[in-house]
Amino acid sequence: MYAWLCRLRFSLKHCFASVICGVVLAIGLISLSGLFPAIALAVDYNREFLVNQDFSGKDLTDASFTKANMRSSNLSNTNLQGVSFFGANLEDANLEGANLTNATLDSARIVGANLKNAVLEGAFAFNTKFNYANIEGADFTDVLLREDMQDILCQTASGTNPTTGRNTRDTLGC
Repeated sequence: MYAWLCRLRFSLKHCFASVICGVVLAIGLISLSGLFPAIALAVDYNREFLVNQDFSGKDLTDASFTKANMRSSNLSNTNLQGVSFFGANLEDANLEGANLTNATLDSARIVGANLKNAVLEGAFAFNTKFNYANIEGADFTDVLLREDMQDILCQTASGTNPTTGRNTRDTLGC
């Protein structure tokens, strides 16, 4: 009986020590988290059904939305630098004020989308459909577009981007 009580006492002592160590470690990690800024982690939304989703104001740097259905989603004022929208459906999506610098938009469907004041600098959009999109104030500097789509965009291009100060028509080479 005495040996059993000794073993129980030894186990409880170690268990208590483990709990205390875990609490101290958790408190240390919580206090250290305030020293470092939050890091945006790239997320994979490939082939997801994201119709009418609200991503407004988020930092989605380097995320992937390849072939995702994002029809009518809200991506306004979102950081989308380096994001892949390859083959994505962004029909009627709100991308107003979004930062799409160096994004991959190839084969995406951005028909009827709101790109007002968006920055698309350096984006790859060769086979992208922008028909009926609002591009007022959008910056298309160094965006690779098909010539026929460029002609369509030039028909409605207007405004100056408030972030870059560039004229939409100039950035499209109209």
